[in-house]
Amino acid sequence: RAILMDLEPGTMDSVRAGPFGQLFRPDNFVFGQTGAGNNWAKGHYTEGAELIDSVLDVVRKEAESCDCLQGFQLTHSMGGGTGSGMGTLLISKIREEYPDRVMTTYSVIPSPKVSDTVVEPYNATLSVHQLVENADQCFALDNEALYDICFRTLKLTTPTYGDLNHLVSAAICGTTCSLRFPG
Repeated sequence: RAILMDLEPGTMDSVRAGPFGQLFRPDNFVFGQTGAGNNWAKGHYTEGAELIDSVLDVVRKEAESCDCLQGFQLTHSMGGGTGSGMGTLLISKIREEYPDRVMTTYSVIPSPKVSDTVVEPYNATLSVHQLVENADQCFALDNEALYDICFRTLKLTTPTYGDLNHLVSAAICGTTCSLRFPG
């Protein structure tokens, strides 16, 4: 089960058009039209707050269709406005509705070597407080460390976001094995 959310439609269009676009239920794409402009407050208090009820409706439908809901897993960036602001808003709302379920995050930590957006450290700082309050497990994914792995270990001269995402997916796959397989 997966719910994909963003405050702008462009990323959802990219996912749908990509090689795995057909794997996701069309009803589970929830997006706005304006974006958060790399602003935590827009994601948490304004644009994100306007869209959060639509996201929670999809979360509720998915949760109701589960035989035994164990918990929730959020993969998000802490540098942009949607992942940091709306992501933490979603976590707090899910915590209110499902206080006895495990909340796990895979949080991508921003790095000045990967992005030159000056507000990313502020967005990440504002996110950390929310994660401490509302998440049971947080896995920090450091973009700079991922780039180092690509350069030094994998010997890639110009790593792409696809290369970084491949490393992240391997890490998530490894940490969720015990939830997906018996034994």
